[in-house]
Amino acid sequence: MGKVSRNHMAVNLNLNVRGLEQSSTLAINERSHQLILEGRTIHKFGLGQSPFPVPEPVVEALRHNAHQKDYLPVKGLMALREAITGFNYRHQRIQSTPDDILIGPGSKELIFILQLVYYGDLIIPTPSWVSYFPQARIIGRHVHWVPTSAQDGYRLTPEKLDMICRTDPNRPRVVILNYPSNPTGCTYPTDKLKQLAAVARKYGVVLVSDEIYGMIHHQGQHVSIARFYPEGTIISSGLSKWCGAGGWRLGTFTFPKELRWLHNAMAIVASETYTSTSAPIQHAAITAFEGSAFIDDYLDKSRRVLRYLAKIIRQKLTAAHIDVPAPNGGFYLFPNFDHYREKLAQKGILTSVELCEHLLEDTGVALLPGIDFGHQPEELLARMAYVDFNGQAVLETVKNDYADKKLTEDFIRISCPSIWEGTNKLVSWFEAL
Repeated sequence: MGKVSRNHMAVNLNLNVRGLEQSSTLAINERSHQLILEGRTIHKFGLGQSPFPVPEPVVEALRHNAHQKDYLPVKGLMALREAITGFNYRHQRIQSTPDDILIGPGSKELIFILQLVYYGDLIIPTPSWVSYFPQARIIGRHVHWVPTSAQDGYRLTPEKLDMICRTDPNRPRVVILNYPSNPTGCTYPTDKLKQLAAVARKYGVVLVSDEIYGMIHHQGQHVSIARFYPEGTIISSGLSKWCGAGGWRLGTFTFPKELRWLHNAMAIVASETYTSTSAPIQHAAITAFEGSAFIDDYLDKSRRVLRYLAKIIRQKLTAAHIDVPAPNGGFYLFPNFDHYREKLAQKGILTSVELCEHLLEDTGVALLPGIDFGHQPEELLARMAYVDFNGQAVLETVKNDYADKKLTEDFIRISCPSIWEGTNKLVSWFEAL
């Protein structure tokens, strides 16, 4: 009986992961590194990793806590959860308590466990981050893709959400709302958040507000939908993007009291899987979430650089008839190369995958194809992560040379040479078709 059961589980697992490959963001990063080792000049616009260093006070806190070796509570270090409640209130005026917080080894892991423990359909607007759908597929969760349009800034509209929910109003559903968005950099205006919140409340939707890029909204004006739907929204965040600490692997979920049962269920799974998040990292993260004048200045400079890079790169692309939605935050652009469809077809390039392969081979520019974000293969879309620069050096340059003056294109050309050269190569390639 035991043997049959194990075989049956193996078959189910095989069906769930068949056809899945390594995460595309990690794969493009590894491929880029390999090509560099082979002597190629590669412009790494594929992996979305913050180019900026972890703020020095946070690094110093890690040094002081390197000796921490004990298993911490499954839900996370109490002092860290207290710091996160203060962080939530300072930045969003959201009331929470330490009992509402769950710490995990990256928000990616927490989103996976949520899908594992909550029975219901997953609603994902496209384009979406590359791992939402594969996670759902591994678990065997039904996914409802919701197409969005460039005209709407690739945002989920309240009308579309209502249309999905009204067909079966009592069906349990999870909606993942990621903004500023990976891959577009677009966010939601406050009026749309209020309208989406009203629809979610109407149907009792569990809303996961993935705000991992919230702190690098280019104007520092991120608004959480939890302000308008507090009883049904889980705020997902972490250290990876705004604190430059992707490899530290620390993510956070903030639950409303109404979803404490879901919080507890996730903690049970956590206790049987990752046990607890790294102790030194949790202790150091207290400094990050408590904030300081140093961290505020770090964020101001980071936003300033990302905002300017997005502006100039987008200008260059649009001047070459490459449509790009205006980003509001993060470090991504989502160009549409449809203007060149006929010329690309003459070269045998019909899909976003083929386009990205040719660009990498011909120019050394590494992009991720739109198909990785839920779009159809023939849609000539790609994600451009404009992070291929030395963040530490750039922050120093801004501090020393541009403290009282505007950034210029010379700043990009000198301080972000791979961004400058890669963008120019990309534009030149299309203009030469």
